[in-house]
Amino acid sequence: MQVEAAQSKKVVVLFRATGDAPILKVSKFKIGAAERFAKVIEFLRKQIHRDTLFVYINSAFSPNPDELVADLFDNFALEGKLVVNYACSLAWG
Repeated sequence: MQVEAAQSKKVVVLFRATGDAPILKVSKFKIGAAERFAKVIEFLRKQIHRDTLFVYINSAFSPNPDELVADLFDNFALEGKLVVNYACSLAWG
């Protein structure tokens, strides 16, 4: 029963544009906690209509696309949101 609850759990992702990246009209979205971070990247690519995209958690590091959203949220969420910075060119090392 707990497995089903974890799979249906959603987390709030807050997107923040960096550099010359286009700003989203809506910056907060919910995504399933059991999803891979690759799904967040793909969603963002579709939103800003760009193939090349650099994403960072809390302006600090770029997570592996295979990471689970739940793990990133549990370890790096700020005020109940997973902050994802995005840029069209390399912003942070």
